[in-house]
Amino acid sequence: MSKKRPWAFWRRVQYGTGFLLFSSMVSGLVYLGFFYSPGNCFDGVMNRYETGVDCGGGCVRICAAEVIPPRITWAESFEIVPGQYNAVAYVENANQIASTPELSYTFELLDGNEVIATREGKTILPPDSVYPIFEGRIFTTGSRKVTSTRLTLRAADMWIPASAGREQFMTSNIILTGADEKPRLEAKLENTAVSDAGQIEVVATLFNDQGEPVTASQTFVDALTARTSKNIVFTWPNPLTKTVRSCIIPTDVAVAIDLSGSMNNDGSTPPQPVTDALAAAKLFVQNLKKGDQASIVTFATSAYTNVQLTGSHDTTAATVGALSINPVEETGYTNTGAALVMAQNELNSERHNKDARRVVVILTDGMPTAKGDTTNVVAQAKMAAEQLTADAIEVYAIGLGKGVNLDFIKEIASSEETAFYAPTTADLDSIYSTITSSLCESGTTRIDVIAKTKTNFAPLR
Repeated sequence: MSKKRPWAFWRRVQYGTGFLLFSSMVSGLVYLGFFYSPGNCFDGVMNRYETGVDCGGGCVRICAAEVIPPRITWAESFEIVPGQYNAVAYVENANQIASTPELSYTFELLDGNEVIATREGKTILPPDSVYPIFEGRIFTTGSRKVTSTRLTLRAADMWIPASAGREQFMTSNIILTGADEKPRLEAKLENTAVSDAGQIEVVATLFNDQGEPVTASQTFVDALTARTSKNIVFTWPNPLTKTVRSCIIPTDVAVAIDLSGSMNNDGSTPPQPVTDALAAAKLFVQNLKKGDQASIVTFATSAYTNVQLTGSHDTTAATVGALSINPVEETGYTNTGAALVMAQNELNSERHNKDARRVVVILTDGMPTAKGDTTNVVAQAKMAAEQLTADAIEVYAIGLGKGVNLDFIKEIASSEETAFYAPTTADLDSIYSTITSSLCESGTTRIDVIAKTKTNFAPLR
């Protein structure tokens, strides 16, 4: 019987263990080289200290559960030309650093409860402020008018930090010109950051004194280097003078006053109602703003331009105060149509300020009259009023006296809102005051010019 050798057994154990270790190491290297993929922020698995799948922890992406959802503050549509609208909305991102490079949305333009146009799009949403979403050239079918606008936001797929927010851009030197012809809004855009910016979308929105948006436009800047500025321009195809009631837009107004014989039928000394009517018109002219212009047109059997458009309100008011009825007109007529045509000619003359809205304020105590059949002169007056409206000139008509034909006053006015009835001259001051307020809002109109860029998002890793 042979003697056992313990050292041989342990040698075999050592050889076996070494072989197993070597095999494990080789297998591990093969696995690491060909099969192993370390946890990362793009593998669809929650790992690497992530707080959600591929977000939070060591990942650049911010988990949606940690983000305050965007909030729509308002959405509106503005008719640019018949059947064509610009849609604008303000969206608030209350997150301090979280932003999204792709926010999908849908605009719906409604007539009552019926959707008559839709537009889908994608935009960026920088952090910590309110930003506009703009879609232009949205067309509706036929003559349908948009009565409301609805914006729907879809949940963003990605939230990441942004290096800058709304404070990166500053705007100054905002000037609106050509409001009654070819509106043009100019501004200076400054990049205050230490980094360059590109693909910059800029939206300008005009608000009235009640804080309601009234129109908007959009422009783009390809690049703006750090700490530099650039002049930018926004345009509109049609005048803004009928939609923007701000005092930033002056007024050219033709004041037409009836001086026919019936305007002194109340008798008295001085004659009435003409004396009080002239006093009210004089006060109206004196209350016009700096930058406004006024013209005076009087009419009876014929029409006359007593004062051409001028900004010298005191001189114009003095002329109004000195007007009187020509005794010949005691047996004359009332040529309202001629007065409207003369007012239109003056408002379209070389004296018209292209930055100003055009308005006619006409006061009369009766229907147009002429020798013989008056049907033709009534039709002429209505046609003249229609031509004024077609020319984007707004007509405010005041009917004076209890016997005035209110239907005629409404027909020559641009709308029911611009037709007024003054039973007595005591009502004229308040009516003229209402017209003054309508032309120029008492509060300050706000113009927002807001820029956002695609170049501030943190790179994914």
